Amino acid sequence: MSEITNDWAEPLSEEFKKPYYANLYKTVKEEYQAGQVFPDAEDIFNAFHLTPLHNVKVLILGQDPYHNVGQAHGLCFSVKPDVDIPPSLVNIYQELKDDLGCEIPNNGFLEKWAKQGVMLLNTVLTVRAHQPNSHQGIGWEEFTNAAIRILNEQDRPIVYMLWGKPAQSKIKMLNNPKHLILKAPHPSPLSAYRGFFGCKHFSQANEFLKQNGIEPIDWQIENR
Repeated sequence: MSEITNDWAEPLSEEFKKPYYANLYKTVKEEYQAGQVFPDAEDIFNAFHLTPLHNVKVLILGQDPYHNVGQAHGLCFSVKPDVDIPPSLVNIYQELKDDLGCEIPNNGFLEKWAKQGVMLLNTVLTVRAHQPNSHQGIGWEEFTNAAIRILNEQDRPIVYMLWGKPAQSKIKMLNNPKHLILKAPHPSPLSAYRGFFGCKHFSQANEFLKQNGIEPIDWQIENR
């Protein structure tokens, strides 16, 4: 696992000293040695590397990484540039088109969002190949909960996009009156029609940022 070295490191430093994290580190290391695990070890903390704490404007919360070969690279909902766009991201792109008029791109690589301050965080950061949710309960949830609590403590406007019940279970940790919480069903094909389509989270987020004097997000992902 590549070390977190930016301004996330100090507020997360206590987590790295806790017994659960020692167990988590050991388990993850053994899993990578025993078989195929995603994302690549150096990509595990990409959500933190690409979106420094001081730069977070929006948090989008996913569950665990994509579990097929070549997809996951440490950002929730995002895939590497040459990989087919997964169904949930197809629906996110459709909502972006309906909400903001964004063109639907030919790839699912969302690094542009991360570099603008959209933290794309999964609650579980690793997964065994072809076994969704296989790393639930090994300690990642405690670590990512700590990150969410750190964001909640930031004394500036932040938007949370919480899609689906697992993401919305974090609401009890979010009580900062300066922040905006947006809720919708998950963009998965199983649930998007229940209210993800038409939620207008992207325009709401940008409006909130502008009202608070913060540069809005350019959500358009370019073709590659």
